[in-house]
Amino acid sequence: MQTYILLTKLSPEISMKMKDRQKLGHSWLDQVRDKCPDVKFIAHYAILGQYDFIDIYEAPDVETAAKVSIISQANGALHAESLAAIPYKRFLELTEEI
Repeated sequence: MQTYILLTKLSPEISMKMKDRQKLGHSWLDQVRDKCPDVKFIAHYAILGQYDFIDIYEAPDVETAAKVSIISQANGALHAESLAAIPYKRFLELTEEI
């Protein structure tokens, strides 16, 4: 399984519904689990800055990671971006191959 980082920025309309955040978050997670049963979430954080949330998860392939981002956008994310992540130790090994 490949590790991905999902960066999510909520739309202004969804941002105004912070009291509904837990319910909306559970709905999103239920949809991801239904449409992408192989996804395993490792961490979920609310963050300050350009994005509202960061999720670290494992998915079997890039198509599944794309589905996670699409589900996020379908549920009120203004921007949802999944980035492939490489463990630092493996990154160092790759540099030795260059």
